[in-house]
Amino acid sequence: MTSPDTNETLVREATALVPVLREFSLAAEAARRLPKEVFDALASANVFRMTAPKRFGGFEASLLTQCEVLAEVARGCPSASWVATILSAMSWLVGGFPDAAQEEIFDSGDPRISGVFSPTGTAVRKKGGYVVSGRWGYNTGGHGGDWTVLNAVLTEDGVPSMPHCCIVRSRELERLDDWFASGMAATGSSTVVAREVFVPAHRVLPLPELVEGRYPARHNSGNPYFSYPLAAVLTANAGGTPVGVARGALELFHERLPGRSITYSTYASKVEAPVTHLQVGEAALAIDSADAHMRLACALLDQADGAPSRLNRIRIRAHVGAATGYARDAVDTLFYASGASAIQANVPMQSFQRDMQALANHAIMHPQTNFELYGRVLCGLEPNSFLY
Repeated sequence: MTSPDTNETLVREATALVPVLREFSLAAEAARRLPKEVFDALASANVFRMTAPKRFGGFEASLLTQCEVLAEVARGCPSASWVATILSAMSWLVGGFPDAAQEEIFDSGDPRISGVFSPTGTAVRKKGGYVVSGRWGYNTGGHGGDWTVLNAVLTEDGVPSMPHCCIVRSRELERLDDWFASGMAATGSSTVVAREVFVPAHRVLPLPELVEGRYPARHNSGNPYFSYPLAAVLTANAGGTPVGVARGALELFHERLPGRSITYSTYASKVEAPVTHLQVGEAALAIDSADAHMRLACALLDQADGAPSRLNRIRIRAHVGAATGYARDAVDTLFYASGASAIQANVPMQSFQRDMQALANHAIMHPQTNFELYGRVLCGLEPNSFLY
């Protein structure tokens, strides 16, 4: 794990990015992807390396530090934060692969790895590896990645079996221009296509083994940091973005507040209106609640004594769902309090609100889905999801 000083440095470097991210946000949304300048800025601030093995120049940052870093990025640009969420999580994932894969991928010192986890492709054994074919939607941040994690169903003699996690060079994939979204528009989450791409065996592992935290022998096998169950890390790591989006929305609201009135009312100054006080108070407390749930999710891994229990892995999903729900409530409150002028494209509040709505609909973030999963288990039933 990183030292407190290193954690503080990573967060401070992310905070320094906020003006840069805001500068590029409108152009990024119009382009439907982050520009190279933003990827380079994130890399320079060690956002992609914060989860990589120290052996390769990474930081092995705690889950809480990861979320604090990603929350700072989200204050500047929610799309950039979600891209950074995916790429930082994939850097951690590579730490669970054999040494040959780690050396190959981390050799550049600048890991940029995107990923898609729906097993919508096929993998066929071939001497020394696998031949992978298929198409995968929602490849967030893939435009800026050198490597892409794909999940494909192993097929032998035409019979599908276990899904396998494959790491492919991004240049070996075809990328479709099909990302047109109302929220998180700048994430460039377009479809990628593999046409009989050969993937060597050292870059392929069975997905169920990763989900359960069963990794192959490798240099860092004894490091608990790289032994967490996959889904728990992916979920906890995702908790920073919603908190940061809500914090950013509150900042944007305060920036526009001075000198504004409430149209068709006697309030010449919005800052003096009780309704404004109520809205800001509700939003601020919702953000505090979101932050608290994010921290609870991280603690279930950061403070775990050994592998987290099944219940605690499900609690992580529940807490991240709660953090997302409270963040969405806060952003909605601030958007509705911002008046009709906030719908203009050059007013960042409207893009933050759209981005927050999109994030809250993500399968791993969706509050009600996560609450139901948690409630089922608390009632003594089996989980209705394998992703925990």
